[in-house]
Amino acid sequence: MKPTHIEHIGIAVKSLDEAIPFYEKVFGLECYAVEEVADQKVKTAFFKVGQTKIELLESTDPEGPIGKFLEKKGEGIHHLAFAVDKLSEVLAETADKGVKLIDQTPRKGAEGLNIAFLHPKATFGVLTELCEHPE
Repeated sequence: MKPTHIEHIGIAVKSLDEAIPFYEKVFGLECYAVEEVADQKVKTAFFKVGQTKIELLESTDPEGPIGKFLEKKGEGIHHLAFAVDKLSEVLAETADKGVKLIDQTPRKGAEGLNIAFLHPKATFGVLTELCEHPE
């Protein structure tokens, strides 16, 4: 695996309505997209900082992954996402190296990306997402 860049940093927040204005007013960033990803029970908001994005994540269901994260850990960094090419091949290669995967195959994420997660127990406590722009 050779990531091309950090695709985004995911930050769990209780409320996009409160968090978006903070990033706009304090950092001078522009929220360019808000999207609900129903199957992941999350609503997302995106900002660009150079080539990297900040993804704010608000739970739409307390039983969803972000809802559980907020309940257990509170607001804060949820995951780090790397952009890769040939995600299916990268997942197979990563599993062959003994890394525990959350997703065995890519699935659809926000912004139409193909995504997959590596288990944080295999990545020194950092939930790691791999992202691929569809062709």
